[in-house]
Amino acid sequence: ISIDEFEEIVNSRYDPTQLKDGYAPFCKHLFIVNDFTDARVNVLPITKENEHCLRTNYEARNEKELPVLTRYFDRELLMNGGKKESDVFPVAKYIDLILYSRGQIEKENAAMGKEGTEGKETAPWGIVSIKAQDVDNELPMTPITAMRNALGKDQGGSGVDLVREEYMAAADYWQGHANVL
Repeated sequence: ISIDEFEEIVNSRYDPTQLKDGYAPFCKHLFIVNDFTDARVNVLPITKENEHCLRTNYEARNEKELPVLTRYFDRELLMNGGKKESDVFPVAKYIDLILYSRGQIEKENAAMGKEGTEGKETAPWGIVSIKAQDVDNELPMTPITAMRNALGKDQGGSGVDLVREEYMAAADYWQGHANVL
């Protein structure tokens, strides 16, 4: 499916009454049934059978962000032994579209030196992340993402304070799960 086709389907299914609150007032989630892509889940439980496939790395989403330590499953290691993708990664039942308000996107772009983007888009919300998953609710944010978000916008964060209780719940979830890269 092309980006244009994906965007057309998402826009046809957009219903503002279905938006769910995110971690900050400028963040919303739109959960749509995944009956139009072969997108596969990218979060797996950590088991004795796959824990040897875990890796760590310092990563930044772009050149202006501070690199942070991440833990993830190495996709190639999970696929060793002639496994098919469908044996390891089920097709996701839902797509979680994480949306930021146009104002927040413009503030973060300006803080990261991406001037001249104001006014080019008119949609009230922009997609900042797409997550293929098996549940129609928000998975906990990874603890390192919560920490990054607590940084100022000039460091790649959103400037939203870290909430200890949410952070601890996320740490509990991610202790037994990892993203696949």
